[in-house]
Amino acid sequence: MTELPLDAYYDLTQVGEVAVSPSGDRVAFTATEYDPETDEPVGSLFVAPADGGREPHRLTRVSGASAPAWSPDGDRLAFLAARDGDTERRVGRDEADDDDEADDETEAAGDAGNGDDEPTPQVWVFDLALGGDATQATDFEEGAEEFDWGPDGDRLVVAARDPTDAERAYLDGRKDGKPVETERLQHKLDGVGYTDTVRTYLHVVDADTGEAERLDDTYGAGAYQGLSGLQPAWGANDRIAFTSCREAEPDDTLVRDVFTVAPDGTGLRKLTDGDLSANTPVWSPDGERLAFLGGDPVNWCIPTQVYLYEDGEYASLTADLDRTVARGGAPAWADDDTLYCLVADEARTRLVRVAASFDAAPDAAERVFEAQGDGRAMGAFDLSADGARAGFVFSHPSDGQDVFAVDAADLDAADLDAADGADAESLTRLSETNAALTDEYAMPEARRIEWDSDGESISGVLYHDPDVDPADGDHPLVVAIHGGPISYDEPVFSFDHAALTSRGYLVLRPNYRGGSSYGREFAEALKGQWGTHEVTDIANGVADVVERGWVDDERVFGYGFSYGGIAQGFLVTQEPDLFAAAAPEHGIYDLRSAYGTDDSHVWMENEYGLPWENPEAIDASSAITDAGNIETPLLVAAGAEDWRCPPGQSEQLYVAAKKQGVEARLVLYENEHHDIGTPDRAVHRLEELTAWYERHDPAVENPDAADPHGRADDE
Repeated sequence: MTELPLDAYYDLTQVGEVAVSPSGDRVAFTATEYDPETDEPVGSLFVAPADGGREPHRLTRVSGASAPAWSPDGDRLAFLAARDGDTERRVGRDEADDDDEADDETEAAGDAGNGDDEPTPQVWVFDLALGGDATQATDFEEGAEEFDWGPDGDRLVVAARDPTDAERAYLDGRKDGKPVETERLQHKLDGVGYTDTVRTYLHVVDADTGEAERLDDTYGAGAYQGLSGLQPAWGANDRIAFTSCREAEPDDTLVRDVFTVAPDGTGLRKLTDGDLSANTPVWSPDGERLAFLGGDPVNWCIPTQVYLYEDGEYASLTADLDRTVARGGAPAWADDDTLYCLVADEARTRLVRVAASFDAAPDAAERVFEAQGDGRAMGAFDLSADGARAGFVFSHPSDGQDVFAVDAADLDAADLDAADGADAESLTRLSETNAALTDEYAMPEARRIEWDSDGESISGVLYHDPDVDPADGDHPLVVAIHGGPISYDEPVFSFDHAALTSRGYLVLRPNYRGGSSYGREFAEALKGQWGTHEVTDIANGVADVVERGWVDDERVFGYGFSYGGIAQGFLVTQEPDLFAAAAPEHGIYDLRSAYGTDDSHVWMENEYGLPWENPEAIDASSAITDAGNIETPLLVAAGAEDWRCPPGQSEQLYVAAKKQGVEARLVLYENEHHDIGTPDRAVHRLEELTAWYERHDPAVENPDAADPHGRADDE
């Protein structure tokens, strides 16, 4: 087999958001590419005809692009980007200015309104009827965060921070290295940094002139406001919906409520009663009803559900489904009576159709589009305004990740190739973003497997090179553990998987108890008792593939990110003979010391209570308390600015291993949060993983040669 070069990561493209035009004739989407010269991910915006009549047309190349949204007439496409300023029309510019004033305006344009060298994100608009480059629609000093079109297409509602004079002085001081000063309980957020008191408000912006009016009652608040946003949605009834937290101590709760307001800022209404963590409001086409997602603000094991608000009342439409809405699975209205939504269903992201009525039958949420099959994941679903055409992303292990369109009438199709005519004839592939990779290198095949664990049936996805038959036996295995733990694994296109399978590894991704997609009871199995069922389920999964004769039990390796890293910590302290080498990444191993140093104090209290109130349970769920059992060589990785799983946690685990003479290596990515954000670091991570496994593989004759830097770990 031909190994996939790790630096081929720079050729990878990852599809993100999808937006179907109002008439359903075009699909806009974003795709992240990687620039090797600047070592940055760049989001680009594309448009493709929904009938697949031509290749997608690239609209942007630089400065990134996100959140595409069509105007109601379908002639304009707005998006967020931090680009150089629009020199042709600046907000507030007087066309009668003399040449000197115009020159001054043009010179300032490169700052996009923030007065600094780096532009801030603003709303930009392509006029696809007239052509030409995008024009800048907003000019907020702190940048635009979110937006939606008004129903007339003449205005936008935009979320943007608006500091007071004192707050501006503080922000300027922070840029100059002055100290953090705060009295907020939620004093930090991963990816945001140290928090402040600057409020984000909604503003109504004239799409032509850029003039903006702040709606004073629409400010954001809440522990995770800096991550969740206000999520504005402007309905046909000319009211704007948004989410916020107005509890007495907003930093000490996950409660979020849905509000509506008139576009002149009057008539604020609170639609929900503080019993939900509400998000993603979406108006019905007639503007009479509002759908939104609601999770439990205390128990995240309770599935997130689709709610309907109508005539002063709201209720769940999917409670009887016992399945959580998939990540990014915003509801989409097909008509005034019907919604579609993506849910997590038995380790599969799939589409459900929901009757938008309080009087609907308990089974009103109906699983549809069986034509998706069982071997690929679905995401980023959107519908045209008339509900006739859908756009979405399919991710397939060997075929890539791409944008598709289908007539909504075919969403009842059972099979793509059915002989009885029940196939999705209109299903059209609109992109082939990774054709260069999939054509040149063999991508993995995947199969679903199941095993018994303490009487429970546990599933997983096994990836392998297409030229490898697992039944041939004695293969090396990498156990890749998902995060969350409220999450799940399904067959997807992944560069990591391909890099490993092309080097001869089988890759097992177990769906352990504590994850989602199998209902509340399955998720709650791990609540408040980390380091129990998931350890059993993962270890039994390894035993199962060994017993099948597929895997050499001396050549089993592991990695896991976030909760996957946490689970790795439990596995190497409770099952010290399981792995030949392991790589816990960006995890937490001491819950007591994590409290207050991470950004998750509310989650911790919801799960375990406070450290001084329930120390025994917290210590029992901390792998560091059993660190004396570690025998497995550890490659421990962390982000230096990871506030979700602070780097000190990884340092504790690393030192605990080294102190006992266990081989260990620490990799700390400076300026990184709870992810790996740059292509150089993504490649470096894979180099470290593969080298670590080879170094501790009993089948490798010269393991020292596997060190990516040519040094032993003790040197």
